[in-house]
Amino acid sequence: MSLGVESKHSVWKRLCAGFCAAGALLLVVAGVQHGGKVNAASGLEAGSEYRVLAPIQSGNLLLFPVVRASGKAALVTPFIALDEGLKNGAVEVTEAGKVRGLVRNRGNGPAVWSERMGDQVNTLVLVNNSDKPLLLLAGEVVTGGKQDRVIAKDRIVPPGGDPIDLSVFCIEPGRWTESSASFGASAKMPAAGFMVQPAVREQAMAAKNQQQVWNSVHGTIAAMAAAPSASGGPMRNAAPPETTSYAKAMASDEIRAKVDEAAAPLMKSREEMIAQLRKENAIGVVVAVRGEIVWADLFSNADLLSRYWTKLVRSYAAESLNAGESHETPTVADAERFLESPSGGTETSEGSVGIYRYLELKANGTETFILESLLPDSHYEVHISKLKIRDAERRMHPMPIFERRLPHPPPPLREGPLPE
Repeated sequence: MSLGVESKHSVWKRLCAGFCAAGALLLVVAGVQHGGKVNAASGLEAGSEYRVLAPIQSGNLLLFPVVRASGKAALVTPFIALDEGLKNGAVEVTEAGKVRGLVRNRGNGPAVWSERMGDQVNTLVLVNNSDKPLLLLAGEVVTGGKQDRVIAKDRIVPPGGDPIDLSVFCIEPGRWTESSASFGASAKMPAAGFMVQPAVREQAMAAKNQQQVWNSVHGTIAAMAAAPSASGGPMRNAAPPETTSYAKAMASDEIRAKVDEAAAPLMKSREEMIAQLRKENAIGVVVAVRGEIVWADLFSNADLLSRYWTKLVRSYAAESLNAGESHETPTVADAERFLESPSGGTETSEGSVGIYRYLELKANGTETFILESLLPDSHYEVHISKLKIRDAERRMHPMPIFERRLPHPPPPLREGPLPE
């Protein structure tokens, strides 16, 4: 069947009402068939809500800014970002084995950790002690603990809550020994932290498979090491760094220099670029690598785009270092078609009642991920990722590039409060 805008939201109202009554975590998987076209960001019928501007080029990378066609003033977003929270200590991430529950000091003192269960490859525990909701984006990296991890999906964590069971994937398959008691941002990366490139994000978000995440980590490290610098200098055909860690590879002098070079035109005048994007009320970008449109990231406003600009641009630049077939340069119309591609397929939704909803729309070689805030006075779509599925056949029959034995079989990815 085909759901229109009103009917889809009506379904959600009924579902949310039912789960609110139960007072439980909302976890809904719906095989809803869609027809027609989907708007770039929201899954609504195609219209004039978004407009694509002329692209910005940086080597093999092409970014098409996306703006709201209405030109209306952006919403003020209340969120704290992961990097900010880790830096000021308001957000703490630790291995599952370090947590038994949240014990608060009298008054409004910080949370105290205590032992409970064993560490898990695909689970970390996070607590948000700030006074703002925390925004987590799929692809963001935390380093430390027994393995570096990447956030598996977008979500919102309310302020001052209990520890949550956070779904993650390992991006360091060669280590299972503790390097630190808690997690932070990578030491040698920019102050804004960093995000894995689209090839790795795709495996975490869409494939949801640890082995395929490891395969993509191994493949992208080798590809970036083999990529020539733009000047064709001494970095050409360098050997891969002697590490299985994506974070450590990205922090290595050779690969970091290549990413810096690939991102330079987009970072040299960062403040000017951000000012121009704000002036245009740009809320996201469509990404093309070697002429192939592969990704889009859209936010609720220009402020959030500017806050994530550095880590997004560097992730796109890293992707542009991968070898691949070159395509004809895409046009603005091509970027618009990517955003408005048909949605016939399935919809999967989950979230937490009164906090957020996370939707995944699969259709016609693309997948769209939508994070919607359900917080009071903040009912809007916060972040949307849309990706082109480039390895659907390999996903069905994965060829192990790098194999790593898990310390114990990982449990299914799950989120929510820790069990009593």
